[in-house]
Amino acid sequence: MTGDLVVRTLGESEARDVFTSLHDPGAVGGALLGRPYNTLRGGGEHRPEWTWVAERAGHVVARAACWAGTGDERPMVIDWFDFAPGEHDAGVRLLRAMSPKVEYELLLPPGWRTDPSVRAAARARIDAASDAGWTPLVERFRYLWTPECGLPERPGRLAFRPEPDDEVVLDVLRQIEHGTLDAHARQALDAEHVGEGVTAAGIERAAREDLGHLRWMASYGGRKWWRLAYTPDGRTAGVQVPGRTPSGLAVGFIGVVPGQRGNGYAYDLLAECTRQLAAEGATSIAASTDLGNAPMAAAFAKAGYPVVQHRFCMSPPDGRT
Repeated sequence: MTGDLVVRTLGESEARDVFTSLHDPGAVGGALLGRPYNTLRGGGEHRPEWTWVAERAGHVVARAACWAGTGDERPMVIDWFDFAPGEHDAGVRLLRAMSPKVEYELLLPPGWRTDPSVRAAARARIDAASDAGWTPLVERFRYLWTPECGLPERPGRLAFRPEPDDEVVLDVLRQIEHGTLDAHARQALDAEHVGEGVTAAGIERAAREDLGHLRWMASYGGRKWWRLAYTPDGRTAGVQVPGRTPSGLAVGFIGVVPGQRGNGYAYDLLAECTRQLAAEGATSIAASTDLGNAPMAAAFAKAGYPVVQHRFCMSPPDGRT
């Protein structure tokens, strides 16, 4: 395309009108599958200073918006990125200009690869992000439970107890990191990788990142909901954390310690988590897991959680968010 390209953030007074002036090319952007674009002042969850546009001759040809919680001091993910036909390079330049650089989370419909038009639009975004330095990390199922799904049955095999001490929870998280199938945890483990095997530093980093996420959810309420699970003979089986986010209630964390894996306890933890949130009056419960985490995906299916979305996650150029 010809003409000088201007890449910039937006001001509060112009943010919504300027950002939405670009028609969603390919119909797989945030307008259909994610959070509608709106700033905090307008009642939404985006911020002008974390919203970027690329303009040519005064017209928006590429755009990206980051999402974060209301109290966060830095963005968490890019949840909206697209560009006009023929403006691949503008999209690349926009992403390269963004700061700070965080994970890109492309929101897609289930089975998105089976629809040629959606697949092409998704690939265009993925290719532009790749050219800007982002790398594919993982694809995730997103679930949404509602009361119409029915409450999952409690197997009654585990005892659940509140644990107010974060250090006790952290110790259980350290155990769970061994052999984890979660790609984000694996990324933290690999960041401290030296030679063969998992290092203590990697375990510590992954566990503290998970605890940090749980504390982030607890900042919106629900710290008293955290539960450790125990077998009838008193051994720790795992942890389940019902969570609250700016968008609503969620399955915050489900984890089984290595010595108790293979018993199907992920379902037990999920059933308890769901029932806890339902007792709190939940009208919907969001959840997610990696496509490669077959045991957890099976637990969600058994518990009646329908898949409502896929999320294609890409790491920023420095490999960490």
